[in-house]
Amino acid sequence: MFDVEYLDIPPLARAGGTVRLPGSKSISNRVLLLAALSHGQTTVHALLASDDTAVMLTALRQLGCTVQQQGDTAVIGGLGGQLLHGKAALFMGNAGTAIRPLTAALALLGGEFELSGVPRMHERPIGDLVDALRQLGCSIDYLGHEGFPPLRLHPRLGPLTLDKPIRVRGDVSSQFLTALLMALPLVASRDIHIEVVGELISRPYIEITLKLLQRFGIQVQREDWQRFTIPAGSQYQSPGEIHVEGDASSASYFIALGAIAESARGQNGIEILGVGADSIQGDIRFVEAARMMGAEIDSTANALRITRGQPGKGWPLKAIDLDCNHIPDAAMTLAVMALYADGTTVLRNIASWRVKETDRIAAMACELRKLGATVEEGPDYLKITPPASLKDWKTAAIHTYDDHRMAMCFSLAAFNPAQRPIRILDPKCVAKTFPDYFETLFSVAETDTARIPVICIDGPTASGKGTLAALTAQRLGYHYLDSGALYRLSAFAAERAGVALDDAEGVARIAHALPVRFQGDRIFLDAEDVSDAIRTEAAGMAASRVSVHPQVRAALVRLQHSFRQLPGLVADGRDMGSVIFPDAPLKIYLTASALRRAERRHKQLIPKGNPATMHVILQDLKARDARDMSRQAAPLKPADQARLLDNSDLSIEKSVSQVIDWWQGTRPF
Repeated sequence: MFDVEYLDIPPLARAGGTVRLPGSKSISNRVLLLAALSHGQTTVHALLASDDTAVMLTALRQLGCTVQQQGDTAVIGGLGGQLLHGKAALFMGNAGTAIRPLTAALALLGGEFELSGVPRMHERPIGDLVDALRQLGCSIDYLGHEGFPPLRLHPRLGPLTLDKPIRVRGDVSSQFLTALLMALPLVASRDIHIEVVGELISRPYIEITLKLLQRFGIQVQREDWQRFTIPAGSQYQSPGEIHVEGDASSASYFIALGAIAESARGQNGIEILGVGADSIQGDIRFVEAARMMGAEIDSTANALRITRGQPGKGWPLKAIDLDCNHIPDAAMTLAVMALYADGTTVLRNIASWRVKETDRIAAMACELRKLGATVEEGPDYLKITPPASLKDWKTAAIHTYDDHRMAMCFSLAAFNPAQRPIRILDPKCVAKTFPDYFETLFSVAETDTARIPVICIDGPTASGKGTLAALTAQRLGYHYLDSGALYRLSAFAAERAGVALDDAEGVARIAHALPVRFQGDRIFLDAEDVSDAIRTEAAGMAASRVSVHPQVRAALVRLQHSFRQLPGLVADGRDMGSVIFPDAPLKIYLTASALRRAERRHKQLIPKGNPATMHVILQDLKARDARDMSRQAAPLKPADQARLLDNSDLSIEKSVSQVIDWWQGTRPF
């Protein structure tokens, strides 16, 4: 996950490959609660790992439920409709799929509970659900504003009133009805009827609820979409095992990707695994909308393949006018697809967007306008006209409003025909449903190599370039290349293989196929962590010896170029800006004095028990500097247009801040 303040996405051009979706959030949290309420043990496979499911699992443990997790499998020990703990304070984050059904279940089971969340959760309405529960005799207090969390649930003072139909509005959130449908079987001593007042929005999510209730032994009777009956004697029974489908809402981003991006060379569009024609999720009907816009989609029971239409036949995309009640979450993706359409797209019946993680109608309109689109916003609709020409497209920093779907939708704007980069603010908000979304996007998206940004940080031995580069990469969410480690690794691997360091051809053969991987501050050769082994003084001396061989340098150049991957790279070394990445938009050369560098190296060596004195270290550094600056191949020197940074007296934090400030100065945001 990109846990950074912002993520810059360079202009993207092509896409191709296979995507395996995370489990559905809607199904995951429903299944977890149903398993907890059931008699017996339930093994849940392909469970989504996200903020929302973590919130639910934590709450279930607080209520006395046993939970065993291994990878994406969870074993839930059911409570059999009885709570082991009748008092708890439950933090629900911003998970509507957790707070609403838990509120209903706990209110009916009885006990003293407090349910709260993040500030946005306290702005999301829950009053209609509370009103319905109060009809039954549940005692619930608002701890803040009337109609909104946080809530306090009290033990009931008398029997529940189940003889009259329970009335609940259907035009605010389908999660209110879902909550009642999941909770009422716990108290079904008689037939219980629910009547929906007004039009029921987001019907596909109710279908998911009904189908999952069947899997746990509850057969709800439905009369159109206005009346639901929970039969007397209903009891939850574990199905033993259940598999969570891939998330159809998450599939929408990659369906859209296949519809708007040219296929990468050697690929046939985008293949999506984990959801297909047999899905029980309503958002799978996003496929129909994408086809209406021109996408070519082949569907099997559990997979989809999407390719962009041919020019004049499916491309550019066709503008559509669509009632989106059947795909409330996935419809957000259509709003960004509309940027690539040939006219004005109208998305209707989306009033539920107003009460989601943010006011999605207002948020979507605001961010689309930043990109140059013309947008008309109504109480329950959006009209989107794409930028009229290439010059009308704008570079934008997209505010995501702590809303995972805003971040994922707008990443697709990086495919704009004007080739403008896009900045996504707070990209880590995707953790709510798809923590690895951006990694997955970059695994199938392509752009011209020259468009992938590089920051080069060069300097002499012990100048601190490695630490500075690694922390800068971490701050930006970029890949990191420690070029010096490649020479150390080449020497290390050569000596291990019995190859003399003066054997240029022999070392070059090893360097050519070096299986190196950087993970944070750790360096791996194949699966072996060799970080400590190659950071010794002896390893540094060996690296200097092999770095003078032109054959070794040539073998490593291609390897170094391969690190230039989306979304960007920070490379440190002695010739990154001058030789390896001369087109880098930011080049930095560290100029710390030899004395200060020697002091730093001495401090590093003391804890390791190295007896070297300051005098010896200083002389060694000066000798290395002279050798590196006088070598025939790529001598150590500042690259053209490099910024000089004297970090002799700067803390690492101030050095990183300076680099980030300079980098911001090169960006168009």
